[in-house]
Amino acid sequence: MSTLLIQLVVALAKALFIILLVLTAVPLLVWAERRVSAWMQDRHGPNRVGPAGLLQPIADGIKFLTKEVLIPAHVDRKLYLAAPVILLVPSLMTGAIIPWSKPIPADSALGGLVSAIDWAPNGIPFQVAQINVGVLYFFAMASLAVYGIILAGWASNNKYTLLGGLRASAQVISYELSLGLAILSVLLIVGTLQLNTIVEWQSGGMWMVFAQPVTWFIFTIAALAETNRAPFDLAECEQELVGGYHTEYSGMTFATFFLAEYANMTMSAALNVCLFWGGYTFFGLEQILPWWITMGIFIGKVAAFLFLFLLIRWTFPRFRYDQLMRLGWKMLLPLALGNVVLTALGLAAHEMWAVPLWPALIVGQVALIGGVALVSVIRTKAGSASSAQSHARA
Repeated sequence: MSTLLIQLVVALAKALFIILLVLTAVPLLVWAERRVSAWMQDRHGPNRVGPAGLLQPIADGIKFLTKEVLIPAHVDRKLYLAAPVILLVPSLMTGAIIPWSKPIPADSALGGLVSAIDWAPNGIPFQVAQINVGVLYFFAMASLAVYGIILAGWASNNKYTLLGGLRASAQVISYELSLGLAILSVLLIVGTLQLNTIVEWQSGGMWMVFAQPVTWFIFTIAALAETNRAPFDLAECEQELVGGYHTEYSGMTFATFFLAEYANMTMSAALNVCLFWGGYTFFGLEQILPWWITMGIFIGKVAAFLFLFLLIRWTFPRFRYDQLMRLGWKMLLPLALGNVVLTALGLAAHEMWAVPLWPALIVGQVALIGGVALVSVIRTKAGSASSAQSHARA
């Protein structure tokens, strides 16, 4: 068997595993969301179908599979059916550049399958594609998902779905700028777009979040808005837009939208872990741990972030549309720009005057937090003074 054929088979096997992993995580996330919401609201939650309601997602899947897909007569049929697929496929393709564990050693049971032909002498990377522009690939694929939302809003030929699609497009543009600038700070420090190299750079426990907490905060908020999750779910606001962009969908076409939403959540959490929380590393122990335990470490970190997403949904109320835009353009974007400037200054101090890298970066973060606090105090005092003057005139 040729080397090229073996590489192709291994890549297909890894891709199939990742797709199955994500698709398996979706029903678990649906169950977890119901249990977390019940816990936050002090009620029982699903407890009828299976132990602790674990079989409820399977029952939901059977319901969607057997439910008729009703296509309204006034829709653009081709675009209407293509929209959920366009939304789902990019979310699955982003998993191709995620390093899910450390490389599988060539002397292991799986690695021995290819060691005979001198392929992958350092082990088989548990990553479908180790491309040089991995971070750009991730954002290119993630940006395609908004076309599915816009097409769903347009093809449904409904004013509520169209408004939902327009809101989604405006929201993505508003928050992708902050998201990109947050990533830029990480790329300036590491000097590469390869996700596996970024993860390896953080080995030994020096995770990026310790030197760039503000960057992580910006990235997390912007990523939450990118996935259209509450409190940023203005594209499907039930009180204003019925069901938003998927109002006219039913059956499996409706289920595909939710499948894509949870898949996007999973991939967003995976990228967050890779960029800021060391990926599969764990304070240097990944050097001695087997590859499958490092995969468990990575999945555990992703699960923790997914739990954070669920907590945020059931804790904060939905923003108004003007608040959403103000947060993106007037708060996160200036904060991200200032963060990039201070990170660049810290790197310049490190290279020109041999200032230790980590202290230089941390000083920049402290200065940024102090600047934000100062601006907040000044604005609060100005608002109080303006209010007092208004009362005095009245």
